[in-house]
Amino acid sequence: MTDHEHPEQTIPYPGSEEQMLQDPRDEMRDYAGTGLLAGKVAIVTGGDSGIGRAVSVAFAKEGADVAIVYLDEHDDARRTGELVKAAGQRYIAIPGDIAKDPHRRSIVSQTVDEFGRLDVLVNNAAFQNPVERPEDLTPQQWQRTFAVNIEANFFLTQAALEHMREGSAIINTASVTGLRGHATLLDYAATKGAIISLTYSLAQALVDRRIRVNAVAPGPVWTPLIPATMDKDKVKGFGTDTPMGRAAQPDEIAPSFVFFASNRLSSYYTGEVLAPIGGYTLPG
Repeated sequence: MTDHEHPEQTIPYPGSEEQMLQDPRDEMRDYAGTGLLAGKVAIVTGGDSGIGRAVSVAFAKEGADVAIVYLDEHDDARRTGELVKAAGQRYIAIPGDIAKDPHRRSIVSQTVDEFGRLDVLVNNAAFQNPVERPEDLTPQQWQRTFAVNIEANFFLTQAALEHMREGSAIINTASVTGLRGHATLLDYAATKGAIISLTYSLAQALVDRRIRVNAVAPGPVWTPLIPATMDKDKVKGFGTDTPMGRAAQPDEIAPSFVFFASNRLSSYYTGEVLAPIGGYTLPG
């Protein structure tokens, strides 16, 4: 089976990699770091698998210690931790629901208590659940999507700012759906659009403090969230509507986060959205 094809499979939400018939490429096996993040400490939400795992490992290979934040996918988070450790860096794994404000503050305090500092925050965790018609979107789902995808993003940032110094970086995971909309991911796309606007606004609010805020807005990426939230037919064809004819692998997206995290590479970038979207051309 190739990157262009995916098995007709669904798995229980939130999804784990051991349940997937086709593993994502998210361990950055061919990536060689050059010390871009030496001595830094990063928080990566949704760090157990997919983009979050690839980012965590890439950061570790660049010299950063990592707090791996996740819901309850303990085996996946353990594997990510092993990969961070194999890269020569320290990690802590922090489970829990980022929709809950006390937990958000606990994430930051645990990280600072363990590592003594905080330099990079990656707001990557997300919830999605497609609906066929707007009428099918319940208030409960709407509230859950916004709580995880945008409220947690802001309030975790707010908590992190208490410890971030000049030269720190905040990176938000947006989506092509926030740029183009999506017929069956109404609430998800709305939050991803909000993340882009929040990125622009926070960048302006924090520029005098020399804290950079940027976003990565990927197109379709093969992660456990896909078979955990889509039906078999959509899973099978996932990503084939892009000009490249396939979904991205997380390993292909993680270097965008390294770019934004590294002052050596992106010291003059703030309020930017980098969109690896498989060949689509969008204005702006």
